[in-house]
Amino acid sequence: MRLLLPTGSATAGIVRKAALGHDAEVAVTGEIASFLTPEQLVSLVRGGKYDMVLVSGMCTASFGVVERETGVPVYRGPRHAADLSLVLPLLGELELSRTVPADEFLARRKAEEAYRDLALKEEGASSDFIIRGVKIGGSSRMKVLAEIMDAHRREDLRAEVERLFSEGADLVDLGFGFDATPGDVTRCFTVLADIEGPLAVDTQDPALIRAALLRADLVLSLHGGNIPVVGKAVAEAGAAAVVIPGQGSLAGNIEAAEETGIGAIIADPLLPPVGSGFTEALARFRETDRPLFFGAGNVVELLDADSIGANALLAGIAMELGAAVIFTSEHSDKTRGSVAEMRRATEMMALARGRPYPKDLGIDLLVLKEKRRRREPPLAYMGSEAALPMPREVTYDPRGNFRIGIEGDEIVAVHEGIAIRGKRWEDVLHTLLFEGRVSRLDHAGYLGKELYKAYLAIRFGRSFEQDGEF
Repeated sequence: MRLLLPTGSATAGIVRKAALGHDAEVAVTGEIASFLTPEQLVSLVRGGKYDMVLVSGMCTASFGVVERETGVPVYRGPRHAADLSLVLPLLGELELSRTVPADEFLARRKAEEAYRDLALKEEGASSDFIIRGVKIGGSSRMKVLAEIMDAHRREDLRAEVERLFSEGADLVDLGFGFDATPGDVTRCFTVLADIEGPLAVDTQDPALIRAALLRADLVLSLHGGNIPVVGKAVAEAGAAAVVIPGQGSLAGNIEAAEETGIGAIIADPLLPPVGSGFTEALARFRETDRPLFFGAGNVVELLDADSIGANALLAGIAMELGAAVIFTSEHSDKTRGSVAEMRRATEMMALARGRPYPKDLGIDLLVLKEKRRRREPPLAYMGSEAALPMPREVTYDPRGNFRIGIEGDEIVAVHEGIAIRGKRWEDVLHTLLFEGRVSRLDHAGYLGKELYKAYLAIRFGRSFEQDGEF
């Protein structure tokens, strides 16, 4: 297959190196590859015999006219020339996209394949038992249990439960503090009676446990103090139970729970935070053959580090220990997003079975850092000069100032009482310029900076402060 690779002079060396060993011709069309026009490409294709054209993924032009006039298919290559060496060897195995850059298209395809594989694995997986349609233990994927603390105080309880399920929770746990009453518990579970997913109650108070059994599928946590009081009621309700050590050993409490008739038991050896016996506690997870409960949420909440990597590593540890359920929470701002992160982490661990490590799986938890840093060619220029410092005194735009903020997943720019809103920062900026709301170039530059900061704040779930540091 004869391949044409149009490129710019800035990246020609990288493209030629990637093309070695392939039946490909590299054509330099100007300084920048993304500036290629359909007219230029028609001329190039007519000047040779080609079976396919791979243009830069950064091109914004439509090349449909090239295909119509020459009969040669034109596909998008990767956005960065450095990735071309990864794409060319795959050309005979799959069809690329005419509209989506090759690196993005291949990443999507690999992710789709990964999720198909996950679905097939879960469908064929064994389990120790099933809670409201969700497989627990066996060879099934480790399940994510998300907690809502002080559920009886939440006015938006149903919406929060639905959000957690939509974010990837397999089970949602309602926690009740010491001030909760049986009436509070009944009210909460009644509101959620028609929720499809499995619900858990998190309390050690027998009266609160009894009140939850009208709908709770799982009880956290039973021990030597409450098993004699409420164990039979849990068994009669057909609920599963997480058993912990307390007023008796873990093994002894599991035996006591079995004697009451509880058939589905998950063992929780209890996991303290880092610095309080974390590594020592891990050894206790090997001491039972029951499905295991791994309390990752408390570890992450009590660690001042970004939750993404912590959740991934804890999921890996839990997988090696054979955990069936992993607990996570979003009690603080710093752990917001942990449910989605932990779900992705458990999926990665499921895909990693049979592999030496959870890498190159098709899905990942890389958010701020890159897996591979691209080496682009150096900039070409004739001269250089230092940037001038920004003046301390601001010259205000006679068209007026803007107040910029975020509302949900939208960027909002308020000018003269009118709010311009959008999900893309460039759309908001375009509207401001198109409507003539900006008259100074420095003001337009400032607005671009602030609007992009607002976009990043939404993307990464951070606070936004106009004129503040991101």
